[in-house]
Amino acid sequence: MSLARLMRVLQFGDSLLPIGSFSFSNALEPAVQAGVVPDAEALAAFVRTAVRRSATSDGIALLHAHRAAAEQDMNWIVRADRAVFERKLSEEARTMSVRMGKKLAEVAASAAEVPLVGTWLSLVRAGAAPGTYSAGLGVLFADLGSPEEDAFAVHQYGVAMTTLSAALRLMRIDHYQVQAILSETCATVAGDYADVCRASLCDMASFAPVSDVLASMHLHSHVRMFMN
Repeated sequence: MSLARLMRVLQFGDSLLPIGSFSFSNALEPAVQAGVVPDAEALAAFVRTAVRRSATSDGIALLHAHRAAAEQDMNWIVRADRAVFERKLSEEARTMSVRMGKKLAEVAASAAEVPLVGTWLSLVRAGAAPGTYSAGLGVLFADLGSPEEDAFAVHQYGVAMTTLSAALRLMRIDHYQVQAILSETCATVAGDYADVCRASLCDMASFAPVSDVLASMHLHSHVRMFMN
């Protein structure tokens, strides 16, 4: 790995990247409120479920968007983009995905030479594509000349870190416990990639009914710290 490639991974995988991820908890907030995630052990299981679910759904679309961008195939990119949006059951999840996706494109366009990201952003603004984060990240890394494995790793790290950052504000948990959970989660990403790297868009699926129910409950919650 070149230093430039490594720096790109660090830049766009940084939890402080201004794309609004701090506003979301990946349904952890309602899970904590309902007592589903009361401690560090339950949190670790929750994060692992979120990351695995992401791999078998959004992660597949990300890989297709990356490959489509490498082929300069905008129709394929839009298909991958729509596949993500159409599989988001809750309104909050859809909102999270498209807000982060659009902001990612705007930040990337201002920070680097990424013409294909600019084209995709134009389609999003015109209403011709939803603008999901997963698809946008795939397009971005292809535009930067980085392989799909880098994009997949950044995506999965983001799911884990968004959830764990929220946990620090929602639970009695310290940074040492969070880092231990993050390390355990990162160790599973290579296996997740191997499981989905040959999957088609039609193979996209996720099964986490408890998370979906919690997300729907959160939509009507009167007291909320996060948008989902």
